[in-house]
Amino acid sequence: MRKTLREIRRDWQLYAFLLLPVVYITVFCYVPMLGLQISFRNFSARKGMWGSEWVGLMQFSSFFNNYYFWRVLRNTLLLSAFSIVCAFPFPILMALVMNSLRSRSFRNVCQTITTLPHFISVVVLVGMLFQFFNARNGIYGNLIMKLTGSYPSDPFALPENFRPFFVFSGIWQNFGWNSIIYLASLAGVDLALHEAATIDGASRFQRVIHIDIPSILPTIVILLIMRTGQVMNIGFEKVYLMQNDLNLSSSEIISTYVYKMGLAASGKTDFSFSTAVGFFNSVVNMILITCVNKISDKLSGNSMW
Repeated sequence: MRKTLREIRRDWQLYAFLLLPVVYITVFCYVPMLGLQISFRNFSARKGMWGSEWVGLMQFSSFFNNYYFWRVLRNTLLLSAFSIVCAFPFPILMALVMNSLRSRSFRNVCQTITTLPHFISVVVLVGMLFQFFNARNGIYGNLIMKLTGSYPSDPFALPENFRPFFVFSGIWQNFGWNSIIYLASLAGVDLALHEAATIDGASRFQRVIHIDIPSILPTIVILLIMRTGQVMNIGFEKVYLMQNDLNLSSSEIISTYVYKMGLAASGKTDFSFSTAVGFFNSVVNMILITCVNKISDKLSGNSMW
């Protein structure tokens, strides 16, 4: 304890910089956790959080026995799994390709072009999708009309199209931005390894396989663990904007369901029920990230803790 106090006294400037983020996290992340008790109460705004009736696990039981439980859980897991399997490798491949380019100017141009879509807002991105794939006035509709002589059906009205639209538009928007951290990791690879491999006759592809990928493997594992911990937290805004009554069977996920139940989109405000659903969502995320971290530690020796 005395040693710790001496270190704090010696490096008090560094700890002063740490004070602001600690206060921010405490106020906006930990203090609001007191509100989780709403999920165990029959919350009434008139009685307040502490005065509302305690009902135990009734809200959780209502959710688990709800008709929509398996549908929203299945949609959330499928959409997240689809996103991880399809989207996660793209930034890695992008970083490896960019790192292999000989021309620095061409590499900078490619990196700028692939990074710019990240700064497009979700609302604008969904609007672009609706315009491009409009069955009457969009590029898609006009192209099909010229090829077949008739207008196609609305692709956003088909539930099976929701996941591909969601995932591949997300890949286009974010793979350039997400590749930056891998490029940073590749920049730290010792050039002597590449020089030795070149002298031994290794091709560029062999150097990527045996030097570059092993060098960024810890970064890949950590980011995969962090991504797995967000399996249940699919982007609410984009899903909600792409939803309609026809694709609801594939697009209704836990976050949109919580919004509709808790903020009167369904005609009622059931704060206790929506808090219970959100609590369940967080517990599943915590279990997943803990399990994946443990498995990664056992298999590769890389983990977050």
